[in-house]
Amino acid sequence: MRFTEACLLKTENNMTTLSEPLVTPKYGKWRQLVLGLICMAAISSPQYVWTLLTKPLAAKLGVGLPELQVTFSLLIILQTFFSPFQGRLVEKFGPRRLIAIGTVMAGMSWVLSAQVNGLATLWLVYGCMGGLGTGIVYIGVVGLMVKWFPQQRGFAAGAVAAGYGMGAIITTFPISLSLTTNGLEHTMTTFGILFALVGFLASQGLKLPPPAVSQPVSQTVAQSSRSFTSREMLRQPLFWLMFVMMAMMSTSGLMVTSQMAVFAEDFGISQAVVFGMAALPLALTIDRFTNGLTRPLFGFISDRFGREQTMFIAFALEGVAMMLWLACREDPLLFVLLSGVVFFGWGEIFSLFPSTLTDTFGSEHAASNYGWLYISQGIGSIFGGPLAALLYQHTHSCWPAATTFRTLVMTTRCRRRRQCAVGSPSAPFPG
Repeated sequence: MRFTEACLLKTENNMTTLSEPLVTPKYGKWRQLVLGLICMAAISSPQYVWTLLTKPLAAKLGVGLPELQVTFSLLIILQTFFSPFQGRLVEKFGPRRLIAIGTVMAGMSWVLSAQVNGLATLWLVYGCMGGLGTGIVYIGVVGLMVKWFPQQRGFAAGAVAAGYGMGAIITTFPISLSLTTNGLEHTMTTFGILFALVGFLASQGLKLPPPAVSQPVSQTVAQSSRSFTSREMLRQPLFWLMFVMMAMMSTSGLMVTSQMAVFAEDFGISQAVVFGMAALPLALTIDRFTNGLTRPLFGFISDRFGREQTMFIAFALEGVAMMLWLACREDPLLFVLLSGVVFFGWGEIFSLFPSTLTDTFGSEHAASNYGWLYISQGIGSIFGGPLAALLYQHTHSCWPAATTFRTLVMTTRCRRRRQCAVGSPSAPFPG
């Protein structure tokens, strides 16, 4: 097997590019990326296909939709707010072992949910077990990819994040058809076993980059020569600036995600037809595609031109698109097209923030460090979900766009602080 060996130490224009203890086989990192994509796709359905299961589950258990939706809330809470713990487990026991366990937990949450007869049991197996399993895989895979791709962290993180978002595209229609023809129990059991099997097999090829020799890190993106532990990172104001920025962007995007049907009804286009299709389902389909496409695309752009510069472009795009989307609310065609642009400017946070975090605080503790940052997504789901719905109901304002523009302004401060922080390996982080 051929290995690429090199070592680079260079400081220029407040940018330090230094070697990290990584070695990449000629094709090994791409194999890792493909396996990571498969693992992410295998765990995407518990979150993204949940909406197909709500009616049959409610009918089987004899419960109302509000009580049933607690299951989904538990899934998101366990996936996001427990992510530091999940990342620490991945680093302690290794990605292959923990990601394998996570994929099996996610798949078995479906198998066991097919057999439940009570709501509390569903909360436990689908919400808690599924949330922990998907969280382990998500944090573990992203943390592993930013180690394998020190020069292409944005692209790698975006690619696997896109696999999680777009993986459900492959399974949505087969699951919907199976629910109609085979029923709930058979569908959840069959697909749960399939998800667990595919994810487990893919996880067996995952491994950490060998530390034998060094590989140069990016020459275009400012990167730290030091790896911070989570405890050290949490003491740095720069981390909390990133945390607030990601929480604000998550909030603005998730408000649109959770309120699309409400917006369509308020705009008077819920029954409109565009290109021969209902406007709302068409918009949701386009949104899912652009939300997945933007992650590796903007990640790739950030690898070449810088993280904060790319953030500025993407956040500005989302803010402008959101303002135009709300201004052209009565036009069904513009509603569909501009909603796709809104999601195109939002989904890149799942590639830009993990890569920026690793550039700033090092790759050694990437999984657990990103676990702490990923909590901001959980906070965004709270403010962008029920609280946003309540606010929109009373104000009908475009505050998500304002939130996006505020985050846009914060990227300048983030860039200055990062340049100061990584410009000298021994320099303290600015307060």
